Amino acid sequence: MSVVVAYKYASNPQDAAVGADGQIDWSRAKPAVSEYDPVAIGLARTIAGDGEVVGVSVGTSAVASSMAKKNAISKGLDRALVVADDASAEWNATKVASALAGLVRKVDDVELVLAGDSSIDEGTRIVPAILAGYLGWPCFQDIMSVQKTADGVTVIQAVAGGTRTIDVTGPAVLAATSDAVEIKAASMKDILAAGKKPLDEASADEVGVSDAAVTVTGRTRPAPQARKNDIRSSSDAAGLASELRAAGIL
Repeated sequence: MSVVVAYKYASNPQDAAVGADGQIDWSRAKPAVSEYDPVAIGLARTIAGDGEVVGVSVGTSAVASSMAKKNAISKGLDRALVVADDASAEWNATKVASALAGLVRKVDDVELVLAGDSSIDEGTRIVPAILAGYLGWPCFQDIMSVQKTADGVTVIQAVAGGTRTIDVTGPAVLAATSDAVEIKAASMKDILAAGKKPLDEASADEVGVSDAAVTVTGRTRPAPQARKNDIRSSSDAAGLASELRAAGIL
């Protein structure tokens, strides 16, 4: 059995700059594996057992670099399969998800695909669902834990007001919450070992990329919100709770 993890080699928004027109300048942002993806890799390792954990990713030529390979594989992958195409910098989420689906199909005996709940750079939280659609598999988001069973896996999913437990049989795509497992930093031994593990490339033509197009018609900064300056004493807990509920925070 193989477990696949979809990861993204993304730019850190802390290094990006936002222009007056709302457009983001990523030119000085340093890329790394998105900080939510190691959680998915950690979950995959616990599920796979003696099976293989394969990373799949779509990005520019940087995603196939030695640095990117070590950064990704050192987090617990056995190998990686990527589409490294500079044109992908302009792809929308649908195109990226279609390419990821093509990469998944190149891995034998896949039972599960895991992903982080979002990427650190864009954070749209839609790629796992679109990927599942291209594969024709169900998708479960906000997964807090996964337990291997005789017939598949049992997952605990966060929902409004609590959690629910779901028995999943057959292939599925799971998007993990950011705290689903505790992640430890890769050691130097892990990084050196990662350099010896394989990373293979597939072309966009091989995997098949959707022709879905999105046109950006404008950008703007978020409108500043005026503070209410509603100051309450510590003894007015009920009033504070009421205001928070009215604002949709509680």
